[in-house]
Amino acid sequence: MSREMMVPVPGGRLHTVDDGDGPPVLLLHAGIVDLRAWDPLIAHLLARGLRAIRYDARGYGLSETDDVEYSNRADVIAVLDACGVDRACLVGNSRGGQIAVDAATEHPDRVAALVLLGASVGGYEAPATPDEEALFAEMERLEEAGDPEATADFDVRLWVDGPGQSPDRVPPAIREAVRAMDLAVGDPTRTRGRPVRLDPPANERLGGLTMPILAMAGALDVSDVWATALHLQDACPDAAAELVPGVAHMIAMEVPELVADRIASLVARADLEG
Repeated sequence: MSREMMVPVPGGRLHTVDDGDGPPVLLLHAGIVDLRAWDPLIAHLLARGLRAIRYDARGYGLSETDDVEYSNRADVIAVLDACGVDRACLVGNSRGGQIAVDAATEHPDRVAALVLLGASVGGYEAPATPDEEALFAEMERLEEAGDPEATADFDVRLWVDGPGQSPDRVPPAIREAVRAMDLAVGDPTRTRGRPVRLDPPANERLGGLTMPILAMAGALDVSDVWATALHLQDACPDAAAELVPGVAHMIAMEVPELVADRIASLVARADLEG
């Protein structure tokens, strides 16, 4: 059974979808997509007896926000509260992974485990290769130019295909889905709000994250993603890094069964009850 709601938060409302029963898993999407990016994963989580909760961050999907300062960490807690969840496993992709780490840093009592997919960490920057620096510069140029079509095309080539990979490497349905979501993200008429950064940043407090953590990176992704996963493994007491062959940044869209297996294993380790 799927439950859909708009969760009220200061200055906005968060479009939230809650599926299944059992130990709760909260899914935090990447910055180029919305909650629909988790669609390939949901059935696999439910088949493993897990409850899958996902929401559109402010400025994404069907969520709404005024032009206000807000905390992504507080929004995570608001969704958990609205769903009646005391503790959950947080699963975050890319930007969603950074939000997950920030939320676990600020509210460790609410986070039983972390699964991070191509995640960044606030306050940590791994060096990029010269080729990657050129790609990032082009990405910034397109975003500043305000051309959603060109930006979406570039984002699909970089984050879905992977740097230097063939456009036929992944199924067309994945590329088309991400492009459509990316176009909506780039809509210049959207109000996005102004997120307030965690201070001090999570990178200065990683030793306090004692819950089980799995940081996964695609082998076809940019190099700093794997460097970040290794950094988390070294800095957190109970963290492991996993390099996934043959995939890029959108790991849960490419290999949802594998990701569901990893989530279920970490939830079992965390002894998280439904």
